[in-house]
Amino acid sequence: MLSLPAELTHVQANACLAQLAAGVKAEGAVVALNAEPLQRFDSSALAVLLEFQRRCASVGKTVSVQGLPRQLLALATLYGIEGLIHSA
Repeated sequence: MLSLPAELTHVQANACLAQLAAGVKAEGAVVALNAEPLQRFDSSALAVLLEFQRRCASVGKTVSVQGLPRQLLALATLYGIEGLIHSA
């Protein structure tokens, strides 16, 4: 299982995405992503999640996000993209 960091803002977005992408090969067809550690974030966290899902899809894998913070789901709803976040 891959995990998001405690902080994911614009500053950490590229490094976080690179780290997640590097771990995809070791995962099965469904990549479990633990979002529980996430405590401080901005809309960049949504961008990371969406791009990570795209990258996984490009190699035939899907993402299941677990423990998505309510505030991040509310932000996704505000932007109208909650249906794009595959939450378990």
